[in-house]
Amino acid sequence: MLTAVVVVAAALVVVLTRPGGTGGTGTEIQLQAASATGPDPFTRSTAKVPETPQPRAKLPASPASPTPAGTNVTRGVDGATPGLYGGTEKTASCDTEQQIRYLADEPDRNRAFASALGLAPASVPAYLRSLTPVTLRMDTRVTNHGFTDGAARPYQAVLQTGTAVLVDDRGVPRVRCACGNPLLPPVFARGPAERKGDAWPGYNPAETVAVTPAPRPVEVFVVYDPREQDYFAREKGDDGEKDRPAPPPRDPSTPVLVPPEEATARPSDEDTSGSPERESPGSGTTTPPGPATDGTATPGQRSPGEETSPGRPAEDTTGSVPPAQPPTGPASEEPPAPPPATGGTVPGNPPPTSEAPPGQEDLVPPSLPDVVVPPAGTPSSPAQAP
Repeated sequence: MLTAVVVVAAALVVVLTRPGGTGGTGTEIQLQAASATGPDPFTRSTAKVPETPQPRAKLPASPASPTPAGTNVTRGVDGATPGLYGGTEKTASCDTEQQIRYLADEPDRNRAFASALGLAPASVPAYLRSLTPVTLRMDTRVTNHGFTDGAARPYQAVLQTGTAVLVDDRGVPRVRCACGNPLLPPVFARGPAERKGDAWPGYNPAETVAVTPAPRPVEVFVVYDPREQDYFAREKGDDGEKDRPAPPPRDPSTPVLVPPEEATARPSDEDTSGSPERESPGSGTTTPPGPATDGTATPGQRSPGEETSPGRPAEDTTGSVPPAQPPTGPASEEPPAPPPATGGTVPGNPPPTSEAPPGQEDLVPPSLPDVVVPPAGTPSSPAQAP
């Protein structure tokens, strides 16, 4: 049986760049399997193991677009994209109340957790209750944190498809439930990245994504249920009690896509890199595109233990992805408008370029035009929970 077609219609796939010359060094990226606790966990696991394996959503090929020579690139996917996340209808992927209790029982860990996300320690319970439990449908780059010597220590990581996370109202992962660790968006540096840990079947650095904040708060997430091979709507901050069926995020004009078993493999030994575009919460806008040469994106930095607000990463890493095969027809020279919070459609129909094991992958329609991000200032922080 063919796996369900995932239509990530509002996926804003962006090429983000940093010069690949001298002046910077790559760092380590930890590969973290969905069920693995990982190093220095904040708490015991609060993840609920799904009964059905989460199929992999396939990243669309990148349209042709000029990018500066010697740059590192990565792709960002809008956090409001329908079908970006998975789960089981009426069942939360994480036990939020247990996470709150674990942190409340150990004030030093609670303080470190709050510091990593730029929160006051007393606001952690309300913040956690504002998040939405889902599972990843793509291998996803993040800044993870371990609890070491009384403080949150950041490190770069790739979380496997099927990882249980809590996401904020912009669709950005904020907590990894298998370890209770706070999460921030990834940051990037020049130079090659060294991957640590065991790769899982189907792992391909070129298919790893970074979730970028939705341009406006998401009231309802459209989630894919692999058990039912269908979609459901989950309200932000809800544990699944209010889940209801939702139509597939599919537009009639979307071409029929080939099934996973017919997809063409595209192995890669290169890692992804770049920096997700930033935007100010509530503004409804994202960083505008700039010239197609010498684009850089400079994420904010902080020292270990220094307080930052959610959305500001804390460490650097990198990699590179060979350019995807261009589709037929000219690429657009103008960036698209920010996608709506409940999705849309994506034009074009380039062929898929990689595969995961049969039965473990769903397809995504082609992306919007690539955009090169110009130099940017320090990103703003997502809105905090009351």
